[in-house]
Amino acid sequence: MFENPSLEKLTEILKQSKRIAVVGLSDQPDRESHLVAKEMQKRGYTIIPVNPKVDAVLGEKAYASLADIPDPVDIIDVFRRSDALPQVVGEAVQTSAPVIWAQQGIYSEEAADIAKRHGKTMVMDRCIMLMHSLLIQKRE
Repeated sequence: MFENPSLEKLTEILKQSKRIAVVGLSDQPDRESHLVAKEMQKRGYTIIPVNPKVDAVLGEKAYASLADIPDPVDIIDVFRRSDALPQVVGEAVQTSAPVIWAQQGIYSEEAADIAKRHGKTMVMDRCIMLMHSLLIQKRE
């Protein structure tokens, strides 16, 4: 049974990370992915949109897939349905990103197993923005 990393480990991840690839990032301002990514960008993170249907989001060039991103990222943040998570994680483990983060409501034991087999840290069913607010902003 999957367990998320401890709050201490999540704090460490959020403090050490700088670049977040956001899979499924929408260019529509009212979408949750857009709202969360925009806020994380305001908080100092570089956002890399991953969405084959858009050219740019939040002033950043979008990439069709994780494999197309030329520079390393620290976190792959996933805004896709739970049934798509194993496929996304399968692509994510081919990158150098150490952390795969599935947003609130997104969960897959299969995806967690894939991440674990490849030595990646997996976070599921947690909003990265809310966790940042709880663990980082609250302490500053």
